[in-house]
Amino acid sequence: MSEEQTLLVDIAAGIATLTLNRPQQKNALNLPMRDALRGAVQQIRADRSVRAVVLRGAGTDFCSGGDIRAMNVTDADAGRDRMDDIHGWIATLMDLDRPVVAAVDGVAYGAGFSLALLADFIVASPRARFCMPFMKVGLVPDCAALYTLPRVVGMARARDLVFSAREMGAQEAQQIGAVFEIVAQDRLHDRARQLAQGLAGASPTAFALAKRALNQSLSSDVRAMLEIEALGQGIAFTTSYHREAVRRFKEKEPPLFQWPAALGD
Repeated sequence: MSEEQTLLVDIAAGIATLTLNRPQQKNALNLPMRDALRGAVQQIRADRSVRAVVLRGAGTDFCSGGDIRAMNVTDADAGRDRMDDIHGWIATLMDLDRPVVAAVDGVAYGAGFSLALLADFIVASPRARFCMPFMKVGLVPDCAALYTLPRVVGMARARDLVFSAREMGAQEAQQIGAVFEIVAQDRLHDRARQLAQGLAGASPTAFALAKRALNQSLSSDVRAMLEIEALGQGIAFTTSYHREAVRRFKEKEPPLFQWPAALGD
């Protein structure tokens, strides 16, 4: 497998599917994959025809984290540069103004867990396993996990997962709020795409405004959030999507946006 194939990018019907493609290494992140992710995220951000993103792993795993064999950090400056190099696209993906759905099968360890946490929704197979193993190798969580994990599962559970470096299964991950749905392995990627397609039917403006407001809410105060709400609603009221949605409601026509039922329903 050539290094250029470490990430597969497929854009079809408004859905961009990013597939981490090092299955023999459990899709461990190496430098070529990180570079490919940077390029893909920048491409998606600039391409308004992309309405939603699915993030998945090739083979039987999502991502086992950073490729330890490829790590050769000799001093603090090099270590900081290594992380600073990825923070740009990590922040862009986390704040992307379109829906992002992660489909997690097998392991989501370390940076792989962190990467999944950047998504708006995580759907997982019953055999998915999540872990922040950084303490085992004397490192701290990265790829924005120090920001996302406490916001997703709460500070007490974040401390548990980070300090213990223990593994949790899909059921526990769903119970604490990290996983949105558990789906049979053979239906996982279909369900992730179905959710992405459903979310793609939402108002692009309203979705972008709501997502960015939610991303700011836990580090803001009520007055600031009320102002963001007022400004956002003022913009949303003027969109053609809102006008068409109201017209359809009045005429008792099918709505523009419908949450997708479960596969097989």
